[in-house]
Amino acid sequence: MVDGPSSSGTTALTALEHPLPPGMRDLLPEEAASRRDLSRAVLERYALHGYRLVTPPAFELASVLERGLGASAADDVLRFIEPESGDVAVIRPDMTPQVARIVATRLGDREPPFRLAYEGTVVRRRASRAKKHRQIPQVGVELCGVAGAEGDLELLCLAADVLREGAGLERFTIDLSDAGIVRDLLAEVSAPRAAEISLALSRKDEPSLIELTAGLAEGPRVVALARLHGGREAIVEAVELLAGTRAEAPASRLLALFDAASARGLGPHLSADPGEVRGLAYYTGTIFSIYAEGPGEPVGGGGRYDDLLARYGAPRPAVGLGIDLDALGWAVRAARETRPRRSGAVVVGAETDPRVGELRARGFPAVAVADPARARAYAASWGFAFVWDDTAEQKTTTDDVVRVLSSAGEPRAGLRKQPPADEGA
Repeated sequence: MVDGPSSSGTTALTALEHPLPPGMRDLLPEEAASRRDLSRAVLERYALHGYRLVTPPAFELASVLERGLGASAADDVLRFIEPESGDVAVIRPDMTPQVARIVATRLGDREPPFRLAYEGTVVRRRASRAKKHRQIPQVGVELCGVAGAEGDLELLCLAADVLREGAGLERFTIDLSDAGIVRDLLAEVSAPRAAEISLALSRKDEPSLIELTAGLAEGPRVVALARLHGGREAIVEAVELLAGTRAEAPASRLLALFDAASARGLGPHLSADPGEVRGLAYYTGTIFSIYAEGPGEPVGGGGRYDDLLARYGAPRPAVGLGIDLDALGWAVRAARETRPRRSGAVVVGAETDPRVGELRARGFPAVAVADPARARAYAASWGFAFVWDDTAEQKTTTDDVVRVLSSAGEPRAGLRKQPPADEGA
């Protein structure tokens, strides 16, 4: 992976001669293949749950997309003048408004609810130097037309299924909250002050919260919310803390969802943060973030956005889930704690060698290299699991090779296998 100039030697010279914009990167073959495999696995799980794939465009007119994004997301958007029309266009920083537009304008003749999946890259401006990448590969779903806990629970169960069955993760956490808690608690506070309080609350910055909420009737409750995080008990404390306020209803709603998700077997994976303040302006209810060991940031998340489709003239309740493929891939690698799996074979021979065609017919990658020594070097360099050289005294059969390729890519006793150079002879 290449992301801007390197620090030394030929690599640095090459990077400087052909620089990338800050935050952009290349994927080399191994990483590109790994990401594609992971994306395919996630999309297959989505499809099994009835979610149909749509592909929105990479950019749209600013007047259309920003209607869904809201004013608070303006700083995330990269704008440009579309040369054909002269209109201002934006590169998508988020795909949920695009799917909402599709539902509202292109799928009006379909029977609800709408279960739609998407795959693509979003591009955002860097809010700080700490955010390394600006392009984020995502695979997600939107469930439009199912209100309340029923839809929320469907997506929480789907998220767990994708992580377990699609990505192979056993250890992950789904952190639940409800956007209505803080929003209702600060309903009487001016918008600029509420934004400052929300920022401090997102950072769990108690000294700043104490200062910012001084004189507010709900100030002590806001400060107390910053301390509430954990399991079910954190939500119970929040319900008691917020009793008699407008925020009591969303806190009780969160508790009911937590219990329903636990009853569906998600309990070991759940945590709660009643004071969470996150995300885009369209969230109206349940919000959640998904964490796993490795990346140090969410591998995915989502929430309820019941007001978004109304901005496109088709009011419907909706809830979404998005997976960051880079972060999920990192978590998968951390969980496996092994080197990438090798696959495919290098056949010592010509491209017309029937062994090449036979392997490909069985679904295994195969390339031909005429020189045996070069074949071994090529296999080691490009991650092929097997070098098939029939110049040896003992011949290897196709079945022998297929058994190796169908395994974890490591040598097995009894196989007449010539391993790539980095595995030894």
